[in-house]
Amino acid sequence: MPILSSFSRHPAFLPALIALVLAATPETAHPAEAGPRIDRVENPSSPAEPEEKPEAGNESPDPSSPPPEPEPPVWGALEILGDEVPPGSVRELSLPVSETYIGLTVNVPVVVVRGAEEGPTLCLTAGIHGDELNGIEVVRESLDRLRPNDLKGTVIGVPIVNIHGFQTSSRYLPDRRDLNRFFPGNATGSSASRIARRIFREVIQKCDALIDLHTGGMHRTNLPQVRGDLRNEKVLALARSFRAAAIIHNPGQVGTLRRAAVENGIPAIVYEAGEPMRFQAQEIKRGVIGVRNVMIDLKMIRGTPISMGEQRTFFRTEWVRADRGGILVSEVRLGDMVREGDMLGSITDPIRKETHVILSPHRGQILGMAVAPVMIPGYAAFHIGIPDATPPERDEILDLEHPE
Repeated sequence: MPILSSFSRHPAFLPALIALVLAATPETAHPAEAGPRIDRVENPSSPAEPEEKPEAGNESPDPSSPPPEPEPPVWGALEILGDEVPPGSVRELSLPVSETYIGLTVNVPVVVVRGAEEGPTLCLTAGIHGDELNGIEVVRESLDRLRPNDLKGTVIGVPIVNIHGFQTSSRYLPDRRDLNRFFPGNATGSSASRIARRIFREVIQKCDALIDLHTGGMHRTNLPQVRGDLRNEKVLALARSFRAAAIIHNPGQVGTLRRAAVENGIPAIVYEAGEPMRFQAQEIKRGVIGVRNVMIDLKMIRGTPISMGEQRTFFRTEWVRADRGGILVSEVRLGDMVREGDMLGSITDPIRKETHVILSPHRGQILGMAVAPVMIPGYAAFHIGIPDATPPERDEILDLEHPE
């Protein structure tokens, strides 16, 4: 090489060149083995550590200070029918109560609206008699209007209790039993008793208050009214809260849902309005208003209660019955006020054209009446509420013959 050969001819320059090269080359570190570069960080000197302060809640209690108040329980999920309904939600559940003739399960629909905040549990039931439709729509519309985030408490709705009867447009169960005569039920009894037991144990016993919705019985219609055991202060308050125009003292026969509920410590009322096998808009509207009024008074929702007219309370009512057979022509309407001796209607013999007049035995208000014109002796024609009566001491003197 020319450069090296020139240095070989001038050996005096070689030491100077080596010194010059070493001075111009920076020092480099050569790690023992390959790997990522790790920067060395010097730990700063630690300052003097301050005294440890006790954590909050660990201070020594002051014997002179009052004990802390316990935290309120958290408003949690409702356990029902094997499911959990958390606050601020709606669940559509099913309660198996029976089977069909081919072994298929009969499920009763149950709708649960769990409010975002704590409050009472209100139960709404309808369709215990499968041909009474007004109450079914009252429950459906009342539930549809609820917003869980604006609700305090829980609403449990059972729009159709008697699925068998509803499917056949019948008041009764397939064995011709009236379900509303078998509450609270029996797990090993008749079909009606078993269905009643399932509904009462799984749903009704979770209620703080109950509104059971009905119409008049077969071929009868009712003025919108509330019924209950008015000797019970909580039932009376619930009945007044509904704000129906008529409140009737009637605890119900043994086996009725409302009576069984009250006997188990659950205030219960019945709303009766209209006639079976019809959807009657005004009766439904009044029912929805009444349910809303109750919820406002229970502090479950916000709002102002709506009056449905002057409220009359009747501790005594009486059915005026036909004494002759024939065609009934009514001279009064639901809600009319009558005096003793007023003509309520007449029954005409369609063959002999004889007429029998029905007179009012009392002063009062027409609360219910027959809509079918065909009468035989003993048929209930007019239901009269008698004012100024006092609460009876015994249920036996009540007119409990009218089916509900």
